[in-house]
Amino acid sequence: MTAVANEFGLHALAVEDAVSAHQRPKLERYDDNLFTVLRPALLQHGPEAVLSALLDRVVDDYAPVVAGLENDIDEIEDQLFSGDSSVSRRIYELAREVIQFQRAIHPLPDMLDQLKRGFEKYQVETDLRHSLRDMEDHVERPISRVGSLRDLPQNALTLDGTLTANRQNDVSTEQNEQVKKISSWAAILFAPSFVAGIYGMNFDNMPELHWAAGYPYALILMVAAGALMYGIFKKKGWI
Repeated sequence: MTAVANEFGLHALAVEDAVSAHQRPKLERYDDNLFTVLRPALLQHGPEAVLSALLDRVVDDYAPVVAGLENDIDEIEDQLFSGDSSVSRRIYELAREVIQFQRAIHPLPDMLDQLKRGFEKYQVETDLRHSLRDMEDHVERPISRVGSLRDLPQNALTLDGTLTANRQNDVSTEQNEQVKKISSWAAILFAPSFVAGIYGMNFDNMPELHWAAGYPYALILMVAAGALMYGIFKKKGWI
């Protein structure tokens, strides 16, 4: 008890009360420590009964934790397909929680097995033996459910990477299509501008300059060039 008191910095009066037996139930506060004396009804069945009661409560509290993890998985699935950019961080956090929880409950079957091996040696009562065996089933349930959850975050992370890559490809493809359309219309508009630019030079030695049909010819040439290029780009699916 002295070693425990030194390790946790317990108050001297609390240590004295703990060493003294046959006290009535009470509650006292020593600085940031609470000293409590209780008279449990199952203590007559030995330390296994006290441990069994604690284990039973702890194991029962695992059920809402597993349910919360499963709920997180469902919410992450909704985030994945909604394109939420924060889902990757949540997947990592969930994976860490699942691993930590699995580490917390994985040794329990071995602990219960050790208790079972001491049944005969320490003459544990029959009712308590049944209670501990029943607890084994309660322990296996969260272990099994968490085991099935462990791979889900990794699968979700892989799916998130795939969906992100697909969305990026879609954006890139859309941008390429826009570039094609812009380039096509620029080329179509360039053809009439090119013809008009040539005839706008007003050189005296141009053969078509004093030709009576030069103006309608130039217009027809500009329209024809634009129409030809439009047909080419339309066939290629650029516009």
